[in-house]
Amino acid sequence: MTDKPQQQQKSGQRAGVIGVVIEGFNNPWTLKMLDEVTRQLDLRGYLPLLLNARSADRTPSLMQKAAGLEPVGLVFLTADGTAQSVAGDLLPGVPVVQLGGASEGEDTVVAAGGYEAGVESGKLLLSQGYQRFGFMQGKDRASTPLRQMAGFVDSLTAADKRLDRVLIAGNNDRELAWQAMTAYLKQTRASERINALLCENDLLAFGAIQAIRDFGQGVHIGVVGFNDSDDAGSSTWHLTSWAPRSDLLVTEALNRLLDKRADLSGQWQQGQLQVRHSHLGKEVLGDIPKCGCASRH
Repeated sequence: MTDKPQQQQKSGQRAGVIGVVIEGFNNPWTLKMLDEVTRQLDLRGYLPLLLNARSADRTPSLMQKAAGLEPVGLVFLTADGTAQSVAGDLLPGVPVVQLGGASEGEDTVVAAGGYEAGVESGKLLLSQGYQRFGFMQGKDRASTPLRQMAGFVDSLTAADKRLDRVLIAGNNDRELAWQAMTAYLKQTRASERINALLCENDLLAFGAIQAIRDFGQGVHIGVVGFNDSDDAGSSTWHLTSWAPRSDLLVTEALNRLLDKRADLSGQWQQGQLQVRHSHLGKEVLGDIPKCGCASRH
């Protein structure tokens, strides 16, 4: 780790500015990662500059303003590379790194192990005896399928099952997830509906669970999320979710951005399932009378 920023501060020089680009404050994963990024940047002696690119048409002017502050790097907490592409045009030469997103394997992308998460989530849902499986994602990524979904499909295939339905919310938005799940439940015969669902992230899982509750009619669908946001463990959701190591992800991202050093072992991609109640079968939930969430799943 370089100590140049600390030396600059001691000599009275301005600390290096690192732009942190987000897409609004609605995603609990963004808030969790933002807290960790700013904490680690502070420890390294850098000054984080929050850039809220909440809409695509606002991004160019935002990057132009940021250019005047001469950032020495940009960290993107965004779902895809759109904002990063704009930054590349307006801030050429400024190093970038993206935390999360669908493009695993690229040098400038640091993402949790989506494939392993998909495999383990699939095994967990299969253990509950479910027969029909679905996957919900934010955006349509037909050209670049999520590694998370690939792992899920492989786990199902190994058990002679298949992915029966892919639901696309349109964006990583709880309300859009609610709409997508509600429409699916209304349009699909009860005998043909999925009874287990893996979601690209917790935000989509919350929307899907709420839609299932609101629809009623005895419908039960086991749900698993991804990112293990702070709300996942609340009594409202009891969401079973894959928990990446946010501290390791941020450390790896900043090492690549500031030190030009990458850990090729992939240890920073580790994570584990936080097993709660949302994935459980209806029969099992019936045996948890003291659980505040049992009647709502």
